[in-house]
Amino acid sequence: MLAMWTLWVPLVTVSLLARTARGGYGLSMFAAQSSPPDPCYDENGNPRRCIPDFVNSAFGKDVRVSSTCGSPAARYCVVAEKSHEEDEEEEDERTRDCHTCDAEDPKKSHPPAYLTDLNNPHNLTCWRSENYVQYPQNVTLTLSLGKKFEVTYVSLQFCSPRPESMAIFKSMDYGKSWVPFQYYSTQCKKMFNRQNKATITKQNEQEAICTDSHTDMHPLTGGLIAFSTLDGRPSAHDFDNSPVLQDWVTATDVKVTFSRLHTLGDENEDDSELARDSYFYAVSDLQVGGRCKCNGHASKCVRDRDSNLVCECKHNTAGPECDRCKPFHYDRPWQRATAREANECVGKPTYRPHFPHI
Repeated sequence: MLAMWTLWVPLVTVSLLARTARGGYGLSMFAAQSSPPDPCYDENGNPRRCIPDFVNSAFGKDVRVSSTCGSPAARYCVVAEKSHEEDEEEEDERTRDCHTCDAEDPKKSHPPAYLTDLNNPHNLTCWRSENYVQYPQNVTLTLSLGKKFEVTYVSLQFCSPRPESMAIFKSMDYGKSWVPFQYYSTQCKKMFNRQNKATITKQNEQEAICTDSHTDMHPLTGGLIAFSTLDGRPSAHDFDNSPVLQDWVTATDVKVTFSRLHTLGDENEDDSELARDSYFYAVSDLQVGGRCKCNGHASKCVRDRDSNLVCECKHNTAGPECDRCKPFHYDRPWQRATAREANECVGKPTYRPHFPHI
């Protein structure tokens, strides 16, 4: 289970991620003069596996979107349900609270920056798409992480009805090619040619599945959709020894495609214009939880001279992901570090002449 711990984080922590403050060092003279221990080496100086902090890698990053409301300014309406308790025979009615989306007015705009800003549940900032971009048209959100990450989950907090169909994709080559991570739909076969809730085996651990579980809750409540990359994958308990899953969770970019709105049949109402103004995609928070991919040979990622995010490699390793040995340290092949073995790169020691003190 130690290997599993290095990547997986329970989804109950999703809403608590990415916003914690770090405590400072003590102010004693000893603490001020001594440097903190290096997590990549034990107290005796022997190498050991080390990993960067678990972070929300989407926080503060730009998201490219294919549709945003407000250009030109337009009405949108939030749908809710009104219960008539005084008349038990009267059916519930949907109510609509209408507003204006205007990209030129900061108080009425809903830009993509709201997807990855500081999420305050008491003052939600929501990105909104244009009204009624319905199948076969779609809306996409594309996020570049700036480096390879080992992704634990992708989550979206909605302030609109959850989509009827959507998909999450990943890229490992900075957006040149894409592979599916997960599909969501009430019509998996029709929309994505996938069986609903197919079984994952060791033979298809890198296969995206389709599920309708996102509609278990009432569609008007908004809510959270959270995809855990290792959930249900048979080799997850032995992640250290599963190159297949190590590759499966690796991503440089994440893309979310909203394929079909959840309209509840409103498009057939007499006042179709009002109904169409009531359906759009809106998200208050996009998170991508994971760790900078450093293969167990670095405890943090830093910016290089070109401002690129790279691992601060130890164990005589090099490369953006500490994925090769440093020059003159090729005495054994490079390997990823594990909980049991740091797999430090080894080279012949450099000869240094010894001059005794006179």
